[in-house]
Amino acid sequence: MLINVALLSRWHVHADDYARGARNNSNLSIQLVWDEDAERGKKWAEELNVPFEAELEKVLSNPNIDAVIISTPTSLHKEVMIAAANHKKHIFSEKVLAFSVEDCEEIYQAVEANGVHLMLSLPRLTESYYLYAQEALDSGKLGKLTTIRCRFAHNGAVPNEGSTSGWLPERFFNMEEAGGGALIDLGAHPIYLTNRLAGNAVSVQARLQQTNGLGVDDNAIVLVEYESGALGILETSFVSNGSPFQLELYGTEGTFLYEDGQLRVTGKHFEGWQTPEAPEALPMPMEQWTEWILSGSNPTITKDDAIRLTAVNVAATRSQQEGKRIQL
Repeated sequence: MLINVALLSRWHVHADDYARGARNNSNLSIQLVWDEDAERGKKWAEELNVPFEAELEKVLSNPNIDAVIISTPTSLHKEVMIAAANHKKHIFSEKVLAFSVEDCEEIYQAVEANGVHLMLSLPRLTESYYLYAQEALDSGKLGKLTTIRCRFAHNGAVPNEGSTSGWLPERFFNMEEAGGGALIDLGAHPIYLTNRLAGNAVSVQARLQQTNGLGVDDNAIVLVEYESGALGILETSFVSNGSPFQLELYGTEGTFLYEDGQLRVTGKHFEGWQTPEAPEALPMPMEQWTEWILSGSNPTITKDDAIRLTAVNVAATRSQQEGKRIQL
């Protein structure tokens, strides 16, 4: 069975990645493009050699379209997703799901009422280093988790030479469309990873800096306390040059460190520092979504992942606004 998809918006910088992923998937076929910016959408449709449709309702009511891939501004997620679900279209979307837990719940109500499958792109939950970290925790190799730290940062808001802006598009700093800056976008990865590994968050304290005065945060740190008593340090930035991706887990019996492709562990269950063999990575979110539609196989990325991501984001924003720790 071939799944006919429509691409909805090229707003997010990952939109091209999703189009490429769909084209490289033998079970997906891109049929249409829609974009809230018609000029941008027409250009994209020409590049992909598919028709452009200016009216979203015509896309969603098209009986030949089975599913949609959404890369709209986050501010449009709720409206577009509920409309897609009500037209019985399966949904793949860029993170984050929505600006509030209540909006996330409304989206899922429409999805579940219409029997369609919604997949949020949380790709680092499929990576081999995450799978090893989860196994090391679950098997007791690290003992009781006491601290978890994750950093994901880049220099997208650092002005290029001779320019007043960096490589991230200006729309990424539009508070109304994006809902925030570095934390809500790039910081999503540390949030959903640590949510999985450390468990339920009970309190959040955050500092969201506007280093370059862009109107949204471009440098952020979030301190999280979990039900277990473990502490989390989540870091992200759009103004960090050369910063490696880092994931660190510290437990009563061992330590896990991952930095730019190198995985190391040590502790009472290991002889000094070890470089263990990590499990094979899981299929990427788009592949899991496709298989879910075709065969009903349950994906490893869940509704719980999506909602808890938004919950921590909301708490971090409130913490910054109110200057205090927020209880979840």
